[in-house]
Amino acid sequence: MTTADPDETAIDADEEAGGGEYGPLAALQDRLRALATAERVGQFVSVGVAGATLETVIVALLTSGVLATTAPPLAAKAVGAEASITLMFLLNDRWTFADEGEGGIVSLLGRYGKSHLVRLGGLSVAFAALFVLTSLTDVRLLVAGADLWPTVANGIAIGVGMALNYVAESLLTWRVHDAR
Repeated sequence: MTTADPDETAIDADEEAGGGEYGPLAALQDRLRALATAERVGQFVSVGVAGATLETVIVALLTSGVLATTAPPLAAKAVGAEASITLMFLLNDRWTFADEGEGGIVSLLGRYGKSHLVRLGGLSVAFAALFVLTSLTDVRLLVAGADLWPTVANGIAIGVGMALNYVAESLLTWRVHDAR
């Protein structure tokens, strides 16, 4: 008894569907393989940790009462998210996706703009999660007199948006097609 090679089966299915030797199913499988490379995922997560750390520090400073005044959690998240998105774009462009995309300032600015648009999806999901966790629940996490619940809730919200961002950034901003 022999087992079919899934890659050959995908190409056969594409040929039967009129896709030629390399049809849409095989192309989709190649893209998914490119997204699942351990090296790239690890780099993206590492960059995400740096961005999440920056955002968390900003949210904590703006919401905990440590500063002279406190900001609403959603306003603090907006400030932290913008700083984080810029940091993560720069790190991803120079490290995670350094071998993708074209050189030059115009191309860089184009990717930066596209990255912002793409991240709106993940950011929208994160804002919704933060809203639910801070506005629709009555949770407080007091540590030394400071309420750290908005900071913890923001960490949860960041995690929720990260998976969406990885796929969208890989496919749309840097147009990853090949596995490393």
